[in-house]
Amino acid sequence: MPSAIKKSKKWKVKLSIGVLVTFLGALILLYLFCCLKCKNGDSRGLREFNSAKRLALRDKRVDDELPFFGFTIIEIATNHFADENLLGQGGFGPVYKGKLHDGQEIAVKRLKHMSGFGMEQFKNEVTVISKLQHRNLVRLLGYCIHREERILIYEFLPNKSLDSIVFDSEKGIVLDWKRRSHIIDGIAQGLLYLHKYSRLKIIHRDLKTSNVLLDNDLNPKISDFGTARIFGDNESRANTKKVVGTYGYMSPEYAMNGIFSVKSDVYSFGVMMLEIISGKKNTSFYDSDDHLNLIGYVWDLWLDGRVTEAADRSLGETVSKQEITRYVQVGLLCVQENAVDRPTMSDVLSMLNNDSVTGLPVPNRPAFSCITSRLINDNPVQNQEPCSISKVTISDVEGR
Repeated sequence: MPSAIKKSKKWKVKLSIGVLVTFLGALILLYLFCCLKCKNGDSRGLREFNSAKRLALRDKRVDDELPFFGFTIIEIATNHFADENLLGQGGFGPVYKGKLHDGQEIAVKRLKHMSGFGMEQFKNEVTVISKLQHRNLVRLLGYCIHREERILIYEFLPNKSLDSIVFDSEKGIVLDWKRRSHIIDGIAQGLLYLHKYSRLKIIHRDLKTSNVLLDNDLNPKISDFGTARIFGDNESRANTKKVVGTYGYMSPEYAMNGIFSVKSDVYSFGVMMLEIISGKKNTSFYDSDDHLNLIGYVWDLWLDGRVTEAADRSLGETVSKQEITRYVQVGLLCVQENAVDRPTMSDVLSMLNNDSVTGLPVPNRPAFSCITSRLINDNPVQNQEPCSISKVTISDVEGR
């Protein structure tokens, strides 16, 4: 009997030890699992991250040196793309404000699945902008590919886009002449870099005020390179059957024939110049004389010797007549009908930094400047070219 009791006690001790070892083993495994999860994040998210990155890097046209962000990181940064973080809605999708775990603020462009912004344009923007470094170009921080999601992560610029300020009668007051001329000069510097001094010769093809962002100090930064084209060293122009761009900013040769070059960007820059000076949008301009657009209105003021009236009324007497005249004259030169008559961006900066209008070329009638209330035969200048009217149809252009 004592022997049986003794055996029973031994069995219980062994069982207790076995249970304790099993329990401790389970605790150790659970601890290791938690450590691994804290270190590497959710294992499923990690697999998706690595899988998506491998998929992205398989195509050499996506830059493998640019940081790749996991979708979970972006979701957390934007609070799952919360409405209160929505910065704006572009033609290709919404842009959200986000904050990374280290406190860095970011702008997240979430491309629509059916926006027309395909994989090619996504790769194009990643490839182009990742190789650009200039104070007047927006900085791309990284990208994300997750199933059907295509996301671009940019530096966050608190003052949003130029159009949100310059066309707002209340907000536009902060843009005195010094700031406006500084913005014009900054855009010109960024564009000159793209055309001449960057590692790649790049034609933007969609320059407009909504694609110019402003930082804390209202310094301009060119953004949105989804439709940009890289040119070879010996390439001066190209042709496309698929015209992409924005009505009112496209040069006539590009809008009607699909021909684009650095001079196409110069035309878009000229339109922006006139918009920044006047505080008025080219395509939605209307006055009592029934001008078709801002370009036609400014051209008439130029012919009548009333060019200072083109300046935004909020500027008052803060800018000299000579300076306004010089800037308007350069803007009109940029929007000439024929590409060959437009200056290069090097010429533009040279003319803007020249304190005198003496020696500047005299502009001819700009493209798309015809008005309905004045007969073409009433031109007050000699050797005037016929008025041009855009014959672009909706089927010709993929508007944005």
